[in-house]
Amino acid sequence: MANNNSNQLLVPEARAALEQLKYEAAQELGIQIPQDGYYGNFTTRDAGSLGGYITRKLVQMAEQQLGGR
Repeated sequence: MANNNSNQLLVPEARAALEQLKYEAAQELGIQIPQDGYYGNFTTRDAGSLGGYITRKLVQMAEQQLGGR
């Protein structure tokens, strides 16, 4: 049976770049990332905004790479 863990990176080396993207996106949106790593007090609205923004940026990056073939 396949492992469906959605939190497992396909390219583990990308972790640092994804973390950097998260902090850059949060800064652009004016969202404070918890320094202690605990997201229990993070609002659903902020989490959704941040996740959506990151997704848009990743899609934009992929489109640029595919367009540059």
